[in-house]
Amino acid sequence: MFKCEKCGLCCMNLNLNPLYKELDRGDGVCKYFDEKTRLCQIYSSRPVICNVDAMYDLCFSNLMSRTEYYRLNKKSCEKLRKKGVI
Repeated sequence: MFKCEKCGLCCMNLNLNPLYKELDRGDGVCKYFDEKTRLCQIYSSRPVICNVDAMYDLCFSNLMSRTEYYRLNKKSCEKLRKKGVI
């Protein structure tokens, strides 16, 4: 299972990836993101695209190992944190 740090940066920067356009409330922030708690308001029923493990199983398992997929996701997280993109 992918270890999310729950920083919320990915949810606050949807405009960096066109795949999340439907979830963007217009300012790059996910319409389901709670800025006070920095958590998803619909986490248990979140879209598949927001679920790292489900997306691996659905779209990436035939392209790379789960370890590599997690590494790439973690790298993206670290990049957001390093830039402090908000």
